[in-house]
Amino acid sequence: MSILSKTWTSQINASGYRLTTPRRVISEIIFASDRSLTPTEIFIEARNRCKGIGLVTVYRTLEHLDGLGLVERVHHEGDCHSYIARQNDHQHLLICRNCHRVIYFNGDDFSILMKTISETSGFQIQDHWFQLLGICPNCQKK
Repeated sequence: MSILSKTWTSQINASGYRLTTPRRVISEIIFASDRSLTPTEIFIEARNRCKGIGLVTVYRTLEHLDGLGLVERVHHEGDCHSYIARQNDHQHLLICRNCHRVIYFNGDDFSILMKTISETSGFQIQDHWFQLLGICPNCQKK
C-alpha cells in the first residue's frame, strides 16, 4: 500500500506521467519526510528500497514533481538545494541548518512591502518565497 496521498497520485497520473515503481519510491520518500532531502539523499534511500533506481531518475522525477507543484525547493547556503513535499496552501519555511528539518508556518502579510517594491522598481511582483534559516530545538539540545 502506497503512503502517497490520493491528491499526489491523482495529479501525477493526470499529468500523463507514468508512476513507475522507481518514481513511486522517490515520491514516497519525499512525501513521508519532515526534513528537506537533497537529490543524493533521496537517491541513497531509494536504492535501499529499489535497487534499479538511477540518479538521473531521481532528478527527472524531482523536476516533474516540482513542475506539478507537489514539491518545494529549499535553498541552502552554497547554492545547493533540497526538496520537501509542498503543503496545500501558501506557507513559509523554517529550516534547520543542522538537520534540515522543515517546519511550515503562515507568515505576515507581505502585500504592503511587495506593493512598495513593485512601485519603486517597476517590477510586477507575482509571488514571494520566504525561508528562515536557524537551528531547531532538537539540534540546540545537542
